[in-house]
Amino acid sequence: MADRYFPNNMPDFVAEINGEEEEEEAVAQGSEESLMRLLSMRYDSFSERLKRAALDLKETVVAETWGSSRQNVQDFSLYTGTLGTAFLLFKCYQVTNNRNDLELSSQIVKACDSASSESSHVTFFARAGVCALGAVISKHMEDNEMLGYYLTKFKEIELPKDLSDELFRGRAGFLWSCLYLNKHIGKDTIPSALMGVVANEIIANGRKMGSKDRCPLMYEFRGQKFWGTAHGLAGIMNVLMELELKPDEREDVKATLKYMVNNRFTSGNYPAAEDDENDVLVQWCRGAPGVALTLVKAAQVFEEEKFLEAAIDAAEVVWKRGLLRRVGICHGISGNAYVFLSLYQLTKQKEFLYRSKAFASYLLDRSHKLISSGEMHGGDAPYSLFEGLGGLPYLFLDMVQPTEAKFPAYEL
Repeated sequence: MADRYFPNNMPDFVAEINGEEEEEEAVAQGSEESLMRLLSMRYDSFSERLKRAALDLKETVVAETWGSSRQNVQDFSLYTGTLGTAFLLFKCYQVTNNRNDLELSSQIVKACDSASSESSHVTFFARAGVCALGAVISKHMEDNEMLGYYLTKFKEIELPKDLSDELFRGRAGFLWSCLYLNKHIGKDTIPSALMGVVANEIIANGRKMGSKDRCPLMYEFRGQKFWGTAHGLAGIMNVLMELELKPDEREDVKATLKYMVNNRFTSGNYPAAEDDENDVLVQWCRGAPGVALTLVKAAQVFEEEKFLEAAIDAAEVVWKRGLLRRVGICHGISGNAYVFLSLYQLTKQKEFLYRSKAFASYLLDRSHKLISSGEMHGGDAPYSLFEGLGGLPYLFLDMVQPTEAKFPAYEL
């Protein structure tokens, strides 16, 4: 098991240096001393260093995913493709107000629009994400013609009858796209009635497979009853909690989440799927990190201490076993850092901010060396947002404004 992650030997908490920082002699990057200096650095100085690193990495990601392809989009997805680069550029614009990043993001989305026009994939990770992000970027560019175009294209998306219910490829992922538009364009951009129809179908399907006296809602994807975010319970419940549900539907969502909490591993980690006995995976798509983000949302929606306590327990698993030998957002250190950011926003406890800082410090100090040596996996799509280096600058930019950080395509 331990070969999946690096031992976390960082202190549980390091106080930041007070007063003006003094000039320091250079130390070798990747050493214990260099890591400790990052951990003790004042947050304003630390965030500036993260921002500089993020903007440098962004240039590399753009060159490798957009420039090297001669602007010919083969993979338009948010997960491993060019849409992820557009999403990163939009994040850069949000942090720096650099208009060039916004314009390049718009250019990339237009290419993704052409590449995805015949796609049957309807979630934010695919065709719906192209249209939704295109609309939001067009709003920021004050281009009403393109805003109208993307909204029209979004509303033309048809959901196949055999569509799954999960986040990555199914109905929950389409609903998340609707919620994203309503947040960034305006309330009722996508009517609640339309979203209600889709939500009703998700709940009805969950009740067919669920059990009222055990787990009210259950879903199957490709023959497995997954619990995680991308394909299972955690992701679907996360989206449903964003909607106006009927009282009985709210109770089913709450009871489903309590079932997960009550049936977690004794370690505090969560199974990848129903009846899975392997306490191995600690990553956003499967295991404690993604479930923790969902439980933070549940603590806000249902205002029950049980959910906050479970989220904190899951975060402890992430702290101990979350320095994965991968860099990415989906199943790497970059994504796992968001657990602490989410808890910091909810609780305002500085220990959670420190822990996100610790994971980011580890990446800033060591990821390049570890990837070069082969000790850390750079991702099958090495410059993508969710698998590769694209997730690194996204996290760094989010940590510049930690109270506003949101896990991409998951937290609103």
